[in-house]
Formats: sequence, C-alpha cells, structure tokens
Amino acid sequence: MIHFIKKLIQSPILEDPAKNHKDIHRHYYRYSKGDFIGPALKINQTKAKINLKGTHEYEDLIQEIVVSTVPEDEKIKFTANLITGSEISETINNLGFDWNLKKSTGKTKNYKADISDITDNHTLLEIINTFRENSYFLLSFNLNPTCKITTKKRIPQPSKKKVEDDDISKRIQFCSGVINNSESNINLILNLALEDFKSDLPTTWKNIIITNNYKITEIELPKNVKNSMLLRLLAIRKGKMYRSIDVDGEIIEKQYNIVV
Repeated sequence: MIHFIKKLIQSPILEDPAKNHKDIHRHYYRYSKGDFIGPALKINQTKAKINLKGTHEYEDLIQEIVVSTVPEDEKIKFTANLITGSEISETINNLGFDWNLKKSTGKTKNYKADISDITDNHTLLEIINTFRENSYFLLSFNLNPTCKITTKKRIPQPSKKKVEDDDISKRIQFCSGVINNSESNINLILNLALEDFKSDLPTTWKNIIITNNYKITEIELPKNVKNSMLLRLLAIRKGKMYRSIDVDGEIIEKQYNIVV
C-alpha cells in the first residue's frame, strides 16, 4: 500500500471509492463543495542530510521514508499515538503487539492507544501500511541525528483558511523526519512523494515544497441511506486536485480530475 496521494495520481477516477478504496476515500470525508487546502510537504537537503517536514496526512509518508532507511538488523525504540475509528484490537494482535485501545467518551466514536515499544524496520513498515486504511499512527523515534522522526500527538483541526491565505510553514510542523543525504535516499523520496514531477526537476535543488489543494464541484450521495453520518461517509466527491511544487522559488503545477 502506498501514500493515498500517489495512489490517487496513478488512478484519479476511483470506482466505488467508499467500498474499494477506503485508504483514499477516508481522507475526503470532511469536504463539502468548495475550495479546500490539502496536505503539504517540504523537502530540504544539505550535504549531510535530508530534512522532511509535513502537515497532517503526510506523516505516514515521512514515516515510510525514514523507516525504510533503518538497517534491517537495528532495533527501533519508538513511541506513538494510535487514533482510529474502528475497534482494531485483532489487527494489532495479528501484528504481534498487545497495545491497549481505549474507546473515546465524546460524540465522535474513536479508539486511542498510547504506545511505547520496540521493533524492527520491516515490522514498523507493516504497521504503517496496515493503519493507512482506517487509522492515524503518530510515530516518533530518534535512532541518531540522521535517522529520526517526530510527530505531534494530536491531529490538528482542518484549516478553514482560503487557499491563498494558507500558512504552510506553520502547518508543516506537524511531522518532521531526518535521513542521510544519498542518491538512493533522494530517489526514494522522489519516487514516493513526487513521482509525477520527477522529469520537471532540475539536476540540483535545495528546497522543494509540495502542495495539494482541492476544488470539490459535485457530491454524489448514496441512495436509500437516511443516516446523516453514513451519508457523509459514503458520499462520493468529484472535482479537481491542484498539485504544485515550489523548487527553490520556481513553481510547477499539475491538475487532476478526481472522483473520490
């Protein structure tokens, strides 16, 4: 399983997304008709290291990139907050862990776990991928100065700002990661985060900022569903995704017609 935006770029018109593409569809529950600010990612490279900073909904990609660089024989001592809308204790047990899920007491039904554990990179990648369909896994660890990740412990409220008023520098403080600067690690990031822009990039660059914004023009509601919550969860959104990269001050943009 790959990051939902890369998956959407590969197949922007989804067939029955609520049933067949839950890992993508769930990121669009909250959108009505209109223009909306989506996730953003900043990549900065120096001679020694690559710094990644992302908004909410890019934390799993930063996690995947950083964990992929950890040697297979190295143990990772990590902390995490797991937030999910489903009772997934069986899934957690199948992954080999016994984390205690606690049900929330508020209006919105969700489950949370505060985690402190130790594992290897293969298992941690499996955890990240497994939770992409129904959960948010807010991971932090620090192996060394060029292999670490920090994620805030609470999911931020969706931005109500207009796209032109977006404060990206503030939003990308949600999750940060650091890895060694190497050709293979640069290629890893380009393939996972901006494969559609690879041919547009200059041979050398220092900073790249990726933004993803949406214009929802149509909402298709399911038939024979009366429950307002279910209507919101099962509704199909149609519109455009505006993707842009700022490469050291030069802007390159792409548009995708999406059905999500």
